[in-house]
Amino acid sequence: AFGRALARTHDAGAAAFGAPPSGWDGPLYIGRLVQPASAERSWGAFYARDRVEVFLRPAVDAGNLAADDVPLVERACAVIADGVFDDDDPPSRLHGDLWNGNVLFSRDGVVLIDPAAHGGHRETDLAMLELFGCPHLEEVIEGYRLTHPLREGWVQRIPVHQLHPLAVHAVGHGPAYGAALVDAARRTLALSGRS
Repeated sequence: AFGRALARTHDAGAAAFGAPPSGWDGPLYIGRLVQPASAERSWGAFYARDRVEVFLRPAVDAGNLAADDVPLVERACAVIADGVFDDDDPPSRLHGDLWNGNVLFSRDGVVLIDPAAHGGHRETDLAMLELFGCPHLEEVIEGYRLTHPLREGWVQRIPVHQLHPLAVHAVGHGPAYGAALVDAARRTLALSGRS
């Protein structure tokens, strides 16, 4: 049921990649960090600039990402911004911070809390669920697929979509996230064929 409901939320759409929810004109946050709002037609341009690169300098300043590793992550972002992973999917309405701590299982069903809602790519929410170990993930994905089939290769693209949460966590949650960010950037470059 949660997977089906999440697919319907994504299918509700958004005005553009990076767009806040309709009627919202305040700042966008993920946790305590401000995220840019934008109105991009290209998912890759939006994602690289406003969801990954924006967090690199703060992660270095926090001591959780080595300055020597930034060019590798920036190369992965350049590939993403070039549109290598863009598709014809319209912007989805994302939860935007869909780690397992924001997924509450109750007797009445799943309740999602603490969103960082914006227009994005549906695979990003799914990749975040995978990154942080959502309970019953296989069943969630199956419910999702019953409502909205996923594009072929979505599992292989998970590292691309995990760059954002890893960059965010590299800002405030320790150097292990900086190392994981670098690994995901390497995997993204390998997937693109431009390593």
